[in-house]
Amino acid sequence: MANTPYPQSYYAASANAVPLRPTLQGDVETDVCVIGAGYTGLSSALFLLENGFRVTVLEAAKVGFGASGRNGGQIVNSYSRDIDVIERSVGPKQAQLLGQMAFEGGKIIRERVAKYQIQCDLKDGGVFAALNSKHMGHLESQKRLWERYGHTQLELLDERRIREVVACDNYVGGLLDMSGGHIHPLNLALGEAAAVESLGGTIYEQSAAVRIERGANPVVHTAEGRVRAKFIIVAGNAYLGNLVPELAAKSMPCGTQVITTAPLGDELAKTLLPQDYCVEDCNYLLDYYRLTSDKRLIFGGGVVYGARDPANIEAIIRPKMLKAFPQLKDVKIDYAWTGNFLLTLSRLPQVGRLGDNIYYSQGCSGHGVTYTHLAGKVLAEALRGQAERFDAFADLPHYPFPGGQLLRTPFAALGAWYYGLRDKFGM
Repeated sequence: MANTPYPQSYYAASANAVPLRPTLQGDVETDVCVIGAGYTGLSSALFLLENGFRVTVLEAAKVGFGASGRNGGQIVNSYSRDIDVIERSVGPKQAQLLGQMAFEGGKIIRERVAKYQIQCDLKDGGVFAALNSKHMGHLESQKRLWERYGHTQLELLDERRIREVVACDNYVGGLLDMSGGHIHPLNLALGEAAAVESLGGTIYEQSAAVRIERGANPVVHTAEGRVRAKFIIVAGNAYLGNLVPELAAKSMPCGTQVITTAPLGDELAKTLLPQDYCVEDCNYLLDYYRLTSDKRLIFGGGVVYGARDPANIEAIIRPKMLKAFPQLKDVKIDYAWTGNFLLTLSRLPQVGRLGDNIYYSQGCSGHGVTYTHLAGKVLAEALRGQAERFDAFADLPHYPFPGGQLLRTPFAALGAWYYGLRDKFGM
């Protein structure tokens, strides 16, 4: 079987040492077969193992190969659509449950890091940066909304205060969330995988699921083996392919691009981000950035609909970085890569069950770092018979993209063009 390595990213180059994991060969029996060793799969596996289940994880490439090991590394609370949108579209009980869960993912990450001593450069503090008065009004409303759900580690930043946390002249203010923050995302995934194995779970790499044999005791087939289980959790997200056709129609893989500078040195790094917070702006097509532990700037942004890899990532992202930080015009870019996330039409995650024993969560729509950790807990609760929180997600309405799979990419790109114009002209 072909070996699929990590992409040539900063994260892969600076990853902690990991053991060589086997490829599945032959037949295995387990309680739960998890498809995908990203955050959703690893979080599910950990919660299940902590509650006495036998768990086998199948990974098509390597732990954290997909979005979990390639993202911007930012711990951002809530969902890609905020709670007020949910409140307008579902009943008060469902909205209350989803609102209460919106801030749980970051807490789970911190609990995992502490409990399993995961070395992933965890730092507290995330900033939403406003480029205009409309953005600032949105952040003021967001602060009131989040505080209504008990989330109080928030500070509105005026134009003077935001200059104290980020050396960018483009912002009129912002919102600081001290329960936000940033991590080395691949090292978080690798640490969670080690925790899974420490509890007796098994992870097979280079073991793509190629077919699911449904029934009372479902079987997941790989090229060289089979896993017979009582339950299956499908956690492939943007890298699932057409393994489960029912899930493909209502979602679309999208690519985002990331660059990493050469080390900036302590002085310049501290000038850019004095408190070492991560930052994202309030545009629909947003930019996001942070410092690494060795004082590089990681800067990401842009969306490629349909998940095609751009020919020159640096050419797309470097101008965005220089618009924020013109003082970096002579700094070398050491790494540039792309990664896929899964977009839904509602921009809310899709959670559900196929038959009696196949569970899934997908479609984080760009807010995956925190949501996936919550999803693992919610899925584990459902398998234990506690389905109230699972049902709150499962009952969210979801629709296929207009025009089906053939036209979903141009329709989404047209929408992004429209919102890009709104961003550009502050509409």
